[in-house]
This record gives sequence, C-alpha cells and structure tokens, in this order.
Amino acid sequence: MRVAIGSDHAGVELRQEIIEMMKGMGMEVFDAGCECSTSVDYPDYAIPVAEMVASNEADRGILICGTGIGMSITANKVKGIRCALVHDLFSAKATRLHNDSNVLAMGERVIGPGLAMEIAKVWLTTEYEGGRHGKRVGKISDYEERSSERV
Repeated sequence: MRVAIGSDHAGVELRQEIIEMMKGMGMEVFDAGCECSTSVDYPDYAIPVAEMVASNEADRGILICGTGIGMSITANKVKGIRCALVHDLFSAKATRLHNDSNVLAMGERVIGPGLAMEIAKVWLTTEYEGGRHGKRVGKISDYEERSSERV
C-alpha cells in the first residue's frame, strides 16, 4: 500500500512515529512534512496529501495537526477525498468499513501516541465492506460530480 502522510507543526512527532510503523508494515510512504516546530499553515500539508490520494499517486493518506479538525476540513475540499477525523478505534474501523474513507485525520494534542498508532493500524488494515454502503458512498461521489459541473 502507498500512503501519503503530512502534518503541521503540531503533529511532527506523531507523524514520524506513524511513518516508522508503516514502513515496518511494508508500506510505501510519501512524507509531505513538515519538519519544524514553529507555526505553519495546515492547508500547505493537507492539500498535497489529499491531491496525491485523489490522483491515485497514493492509495490512502494520513494527516495530523493539533486537533485534526483543520486538516480534515481542508482535505475534504479536494474532489474525491473522504477524510475522516478519528480519535477512537471504533470510528477508525467503521469509517473504512462503511464510508471507504481514503484519508485519516488525527489530533496529536487530542490523543496520545499509543492510541494514535492503534488507530492508524486499524484504519490502514481495514478493507471497505461495500454492499449497502456502496449506494451511500456513490451518492457522495454523484453529488461531488454534479456540484463541480456548476462551478
């Protein structure tokens, strides 16, 4: 699996830990940064990761900031992205099973590294269930297509 990952200044440490875990799982990792501890703008990292997933350069993406909120809002502006903000294991699994989320957002200031690593692992290893959920996910894609035609 090819995974793009990025963080702002508030997610650097957790991003580095998750990168090591993914490499240990045999995944190809595209690191979009950042490497600084001074304040940066989260869209500068969320957009490249989301675009890599949307263009199929990466199979999935992971975004980390202080809360995960800004990253998830930004990523969901990119056509084809279904970014889920997750801070528990149940949601990590459910968003893959039911929503076919392709980007995961987490907040380093909200959850500890142990739980974040578990969330990332569950999210990365859970496959989309399809079935009745396909119709629902399809409605999202259909709306996205229709709304982009109006612009």
